[in-house]
Amino acid sequence: MGLKAALVTDSSTLTSFGKLIGLDVLQLSEICQESDSFPSDATSSKLLKLLGFEGGKCLDVSLYDSVFVHIGVDQYNNGNNNMGIIDSLIGSIMRMAQPGSEIVSRLHLSLVLSYGSVTDKDVSVFPIKTPQEDINPAFAGLVPRQSYTMRGEKTRDDVRHYCPMLVAQWQHAVTRKDLVDTLSFETLKKLSGNLVIPADRFIHEVAFKLWKAPKYGA
Repeated sequence: MGLKAALVTDSSTLTSFGKLIGLDVLQLSEICQESDSFPSDATSSKLLKLLGFEGGKCLDVSLYDSVFVHIGVDQYNNGNNNMGIIDSLIGSIMRMAQPGSEIVSRLHLSLVLSYGSVTDKDVSVFPIKTPQEDINPAFAGLVPRQSYTMRGEKTRDDVRHYCPMLVAQWQHAVTRKDLVDTLSFETLKKLSGNLVIPADRFIHEVAFKLWKAPKYGA
């Protein structure tokens, strides 16, 4: 899709995968600045500079259109404080992209949280498909297929109707604002602006936000 993209991770598995699909791979440990409030604002500044932002300004050129940052579950403090690390990093970036800044109109931010290994048994724990008994039989034939069940004009046979990952997106004046205030499955299911997107279409959707690809779905 013409994206210049980098993957920032300390995971050896992801490093190999990133190189395999053509991403430039950078070490998270080399970018992060250790501090009492890790990750520090210096870390956010380094990540934003990769995208062509520095000191609240837009540079004439950028190394990358998209930067994927991976923080593993067991990466720091035995995984006990990883949500605090992610919260600190996102908060720092949001402070630098305040309304009125040059950055805010040019930055797209997606946060993906994974539950880890998920099996078919989890369909009862994280269901996303509306039970047929909840649909009035008189209108069952009028319910359209959701975008995540389709590829082009054909029905996908490889989709699962349970959700092992949560996605939150922010782009000033572009993304829909919903009532979600907690990243939990039940909250997103009840209050989110959208419901489901296949994992293999996620990067395509990010590329659309960056004007690099056509819109996916409705």
